[in-house]
Amino acid sequence: MLVLSRKKDESIMIGDQIEIKILAVDGEQIKIGIVAPKTVKVHRSEVFEAIQVQNKEALSASSSFLEQLKKK
Repeated sequence: MLVLSRKKDESIMIGDQIEIKILAVDGEQIKIGIVAPKTVKVHRSEVFEAIQVQNKEALSASSSFLEQLKKK
């Protein structure tokens, strides 16, 4: 993991197309802005994890459904 210190109005570049901007610092809360191409999906980690769980559930439901169809 790379750890960097940034102040308000400073940014970090990831590759050529993704910029992480520090918009505000208020106590322990930091507001960031992310500038990225529309083709890059950006999610909070808890949302990303929920999507992964839903995808796994959908895959297992699909395979169960296919097995039931084979039996008919």
